[in-house]
Amino acid sequence: MLLVLGESLVDVVERPDGTRNEHAGGSPMNVAVGLGRAGLDVTLATALGDDAHGELIRWHLSESRVKVQASPADHTSSALARLDDHGSATYTFDVAWDPGRIEAAKPLAVHTGSIAAALAPGAAEVEELLGRLHPTSIVTLDPNVRPSMTPDRDVVTNHLERLVALADVVKASDEDLAWLYPDDTLDVAAERWLAAGPSLVVVTRGRDGSLAWARSGRIEVAPPASVDVVDSVGAGDAYMSGLIVALHREGLLDVTARPRLRDIEAATVRSLTDLASRSAAIVVARAGAEPPWRAELLG
Repeated sequence: MLLVLGESLVDVVERPDGTRNEHAGGSPMNVAVGLGRAGLDVTLATALGDDAHGELIRWHLSESRVKVQASPADHTSSALARLDDHGSATYTFDVAWDPGRIEAAKPLAVHTGSIAAALAPGAAEVEELLGRLHPTSIVTLDPNVRPSMTPDRDVVTNHLERLVALADVVKASDEDLAWLYPDDTLDVAAERWLAAGPSLVVVTRGRDGSLAWARSGRIEVAPPASVDVVDSVGAGDAYMSGLIVALHREGLLDVTARPRLRDIEAATVRSLTDLASRSAAIVVARAGAEPPWRAELLG
């Protein structure tokens, strides 16, 4: 079983013409949906209100074959995503994160990130759980920082660095690293994280593809062939779920494979990131955070 830990929310997407649509969202939830649709056994530990938005999320998770471990919340969180003429989103959040005590029986792997990894009081529970699970589970992390919600750069950076040290695989965007480390290049920031403990650090760059750092070296990954972008909502999350699916296919999503992951070769890194890029390309070609199903992703 795979465990994803983090926020679920409803994305209210507002387009330049003023029209609105509601989609189940939240970075960790989107990752869980991507894993469920790819056929992996996944549970999402989250917080949900007893309201219409909570019901929308529960239905979406059920349809995507994701089990749910939900602690009660006063209301279900939401995010207003305003799209510009190029499909890029800016967000306004109404989010509370308090998952309570999370029960986890040694999952094969655990993933977390975004608001859940940075917003009190839940962030402390996330860190404690990763510390408990690291000896027996592969840990993946996507910081997906939200400066509007957690504006204290030093506090967020220090906390994330503790999580990075517990992770085997970290994925971040170039925008994440630019905010966390404004005085450093991508290479300096990514290599700092790699030295802290992970076996693989991947940085996405939108239309410019991605970069990956492992002990075998630095790899540049070209973006997929031209894609007609509808919007970018959930693209990074789809990349993350695709990366986890690829790790599973390579037999690297198991703590017994940690030594092999630590010595991962460049060809394997390229295979992992190619599948992750394909997952993201599928998502940006349609509205909202709708990760691909297994047949779409794997053919």
